[in-house]
Amino acid sequence: MKVLLISASPRRKGNTFTALSEVAKTLEQDGIEAEVVEIGSKPIRGCIACNQCRLHADVHRCAFGDDMVNAISCKAEEADAFVFGSPVYYGQPNGTALSLIQRLLYSNGQAFSYKPVASVCVCRRGGADTAYQTLNMMFEMMNMPIVTSQYWNIAYGREPGQAAQDIEGMQTMRTMAHNLSWMLKKFHGVPAGERPDKETEWMPMNFVR
Repeated sequence: MKVLLISASPRRKGNTFTALSEVAKTLEQDGIEAEVVEIGSKPIRGCIACNQCRLHADVHRCAFGDDMVNAISCKAEEADAFVFGSPVYYGQPNGTALSLIQRLLYSNGQAFSYKPVASVCVCRRGGADTAYQTLNMMFEMMNMPIVTSQYWNIAYGREPGQAAQDIEGMQTMRTMAHNLSWMLKKFHGVPAGERPDKETEWMPMNFVR
């Protein structure tokens, strides 16, 4: 079983990557293969509703082949589940995340439907909850089981790697990863216990210390 994790942040090895890396590490500890793909700063076109992908439905690829969308689409066909991570821009996922996901789901929705998915949002302070909801709305339209955690899948940080200091956010990522691996094993008929693994001690972290 394999999980494909996509970081839509333009900043390599930034806080979105830090959060997804915590998820990937936990998945691998649970015996699930994990691959993190960073989009980086290269532009991702928005969908223009040309419907070329529908006219050539046997191909399941977007007509635009000059960015990463089709390469990720190929990887999606081999994946059993997904985690999409985005920084928060003005209370929303960034434009790269939205363009990427919309084109993937429209051109090759069959590679995603009925596979578990989790959203992860990273912000400096606010707006992550609305960005998180925006991501999930797309996946809900594709019959994708949404993977949750002990809190919304949110981490906080501004400077690169700073999200690692958000101890509650990192615990939330680990709990989500355990839930995802448990769900995948259940779906694939692998003994996974009655409940997913969960850390015994809650690690709350408040803004004001």
